[in-house]
Amino acid sequence: MKNIFAALLLIAGILNAQSITWQDVTSAYTLPQGVKIYHGTRPTPALQAWYLDVDLTVAKISVRPYIAAAPMTVQTFAANTGAYAAINGGFFGGTSSLSAVIYPNEAKAVNIQSVTRNALTYPVMRGFFGMKNDRSCSVDWIYHFGNTIGDIYTFASPLSYINNDPTPKPVPVKANGTAYSNLLIGIGGGPVLIKGGVINVTYDQEIMWGSGVGFSNNDPRTAVGSTSNNHVIMFVADGRQAASEGVGLPELAQIMKNFGCVEALNLDGGGSTQMAIGNQYVNTPSEQRAVPAILAIVHADSMNIPKEPLFQKIIDTGDTNATAVGGGWFESANPGYWGSTKAQLHSTGSGNTSYEFRPHLPARAMYNVYGWWVASSNRCTDTPFILQHQTGTDTLRADQTANGSTWKFIGTAEFSGTSRDKVIISDAAKNGSYVVADAVKFESFDPAVITSAPRHAVRSGNPSFQIHQNFPNPFNPSTTIRFTLSRESRVSLKVFNILGADVAQLINGFKPPGEYSVTFDASRLPSGIYFYQLTDGERLAAKHMVLTK
Repeated sequence: MKNIFAALLLIAGILNAQSITWQDVTSAYTLPQGVKIYHGTRPTPALQAWYLDVDLTVAKISVRPYIAAAPMTVQTFAANTGAYAAINGGFFGGTSSLSAVIYPNEAKAVNIQSVTRNALTYPVMRGFFGMKNDRSCSVDWIYHFGNTIGDIYTFASPLSYINNDPTPKPVPVKANGTAYSNLLIGIGGGPVLIKGGVINVTYDQEIMWGSGVGFSNNDPRTAVGSTSNNHVIMFVADGRQAASEGVGLPELAQIMKNFGCVEALNLDGGGSTQMAIGNQYVNTPSEQRAVPAILAIVHADSMNIPKEPLFQKIIDTGDTNATAVGGGWFESANPGYWGSTKAQLHSTGSGNTSYEFRPHLPARAMYNVYGWWVASSNRCTDTPFILQHQTGTDTLRADQTANGSTWKFIGTAEFSGTSRDKVIISDAAKNGSYVVADAVKFESFDPAVITSAPRHAVRSGNPSFQIHQNFPNPFNPSTTIRFTLSRESRVSLKVFNILGADVAQLINGFKPPGEYSVTFDASRLPSGIYFYQLTDGERLAAKHMVLTK
């Protein structure tokens, strides 16, 4: 009730305040095409503010966060990363970020999962600004169920706390949320300011009370938002100065809405509020506080997006093409195993006992092999991974005391695409007590897995997992691709050019059993032969099509 009353008073103050005058000052700075900067002033209450407008429809620019082990000012941070411009990121304590920082395929930091208020522990969801692979942006309430990107779930609303709530809520459960799919980059903060085009400052629900982040008081503020035409708005307002008092959260939300934002998120403010272009400050920070994370505007090449593999297959110990050879294997009691089957342990031996993984690969090609295990101090530092492939057998060794519960690169080999291909985890280790067999992943960037796929990937013609020839074919500029699933699967449907580079992601997510069709629009692509590939991680189907313009 207190916050509602304060908000009403503040809104009344906003209505009585003079409007902010905005001026395009882009010509005073060196910025790339697609980026503009505006300076806003207001005499009463005094305000100095700036915002960067980033047009994500310009392919050569993007936004992305950076995080550093040692905090630094945004001015230094931007210069060190080579960013065109940057603002400060989310909240932190000491040198550690308390807000999410997501790189392509890597969670560098996660949103805080609980806070302590009045000697009680409160599970909490907080806001997150994310950009997907297609460069669309949104602000969501999220919860991290682990430390990987796959552990991030979005929720329709945050937990229903009130100001100074005396009762902590239960920890969120995955079933009430949605796995965040196709996430490329993102940064956390709080509270959410705008969601779905509607101002909704979830200050109480995100438990900002007791945090030092004020609700209605004028302060330096930083925010990020996105518009319906895919522009990103990065905003700072100076405060705690005679020349600029700052703004409260309700006014900040209204300012972002006035810019056309349909989604917006508050970031860390106060002494952290900073904006820099190159190695120069734009605003006048009240403290020039060193921060561990920034949100930067960069050349698209600076995204460092890992190349998407043309083929990927994961085999878990519980799968039909994984077999324990010899007795004595037993389940690990430790968490962090892959999938639904616990990691398997075996004491060291002479090599007569092993775990075999038979991949049934689609073609003779080069493949990278990764291992997943549950690490512990009693594991072996020289666990043998034996790769049987086209040209022979290689034994590579892994330290399973470390790098657990993540994919660890083992080695690369040319596999034959026949039944000869195997990865064998052997007990023939000497340094440690136990070897671990958990899961093995095969990835390939070799175009042979695509060009050979129509001959090898679906030779059985299994109607339970089938992709059909596109129609029309040849086509210009669009065509329809149909496929069949007999069971719920997380499927990926991609299009590749003749060189094996992916040019479109048509589907990436869970689908129930059924018949599906999707339209592929190739208006922006040149004439030529293209391949489309459907995979669920275990099975792969692909066909080719011809674009004629």
